[in-house]
Amino acid sequence: MSNATPAPSEKTGSGKTNGVAAAQAGTTTILDSVIAKITGIAAQGVPGVHALGGNTARAIGAIRDALNVSDPGQGISVRANETQLAVDLTIVADYPVPLQKVADDVRATVLKALTELVGMEVTEVNIAVNDVHIPADDGRDDKGREAATR
Repeated sequence: MSNATPAPSEKTGSGKTNGVAAAQAGTTTILDSVIAKITGIAAQGVPGVHALGGNTARAIGAIRDALNVSDPGQGISVRANETQLAVDLTIVADYPVPLQKVADDVRATVLKALTELVGMEVTEVNIAVNDVHIPADDGRDDKGREAATR
């Protein structure tokens, strides 16, 4: 688990926090799986990202997709402490996109999403480009039509 942060507090003169007695204030815990899911959703929205995860993760993901139980956090690991977090993600890029540009765009998008949604300092967004997706590899031509079987 990560990010056990105190609830926001704006003390008033009455000893209450945002109209709630201070004893009722608490902590918010954001699980690593939630951080991974936010990271995955953000990364998948970047042009040039075909998929997340390495070969094994994608194979398991295909099974999950067939069962209608997808996991946007596949291929993502999270390291967090009370105030900071770092994420590692593996992507498959579309061919012929510039790989460094895709990685830079993923990094910026993930950094923004995590900062805004989780509210913690993001110290690292490490990206491994595991593969390049070539449209002909999935049995379709470059216009999305089924390739002829020979």
